[in-house]
Amino acid sequence: MQQFELESFFKDSNAILNGHFRLSSGLHSNLYFQSALILQYPNKAIQLATELTNKLYKYGINKTKVDVVISPAMGGVIIGHEVAKIFGVRAIFTERVNGIMTLRRGFSLKKNEKLLIIEDVITTGISTKEVIEVVKKFDVKITAIASLINRSPKDVNFKIPKFSLLYFNVKNYDEKTCPLCKLNVKIFKPGSR
Repeated sequence: MQQFELESFFKDSNAILNGHFRLSSGLHSNLYFQSALILQYPNKAIQLATELTNKLYKYGINKTKVDVVISPAMGGVIIGHEVAKIFGVRAIFTERVNGIMTLRRGFSLKKNEKLLIIEDVITTGISTKEVIEVVKKFDVKITAIASLINRSPKDVNFKIPKFSLLYFNVKNYDEKTCPLCKLNVKIFKPGSR
């Protein structure tokens, strides 16, 4: 699918929202990506996972370079599972306990395993960085980071190859400089943190 087709795919599922939003990071934005609205449909989830996997294959990230797919809960779990299914590997996830990202539920990693981090949306990169910190202690190799949508500022650099199906240049605002706050536009907080 081309960028415009993917955008339409998301818009048709009402997964791209316009308004005034407080992001999980605390920043404000006029655009919010609610991937759960598209991923609730298994046929759409597998189609997006296939598109993302094809993009990874195109750049040399193939089945020999991935042992485990890991995603941050909650948003990355469904797409991570679908990508893992295509790669034929296991899918695990991290989650926050008392505000700290952790690996639990009996999930573990073995030394030298090759990980693929899968996200639904990368906004500030905080969740991805938290996953990276969690897995560091296991002496594993992170092959790549991939997401359905990347709306992060250009300065977010993980020093790991990063791939996304859709890229959006979206401005985020501090509450003090938010033009929507100045116009008294009602704010919504749909995020997971």
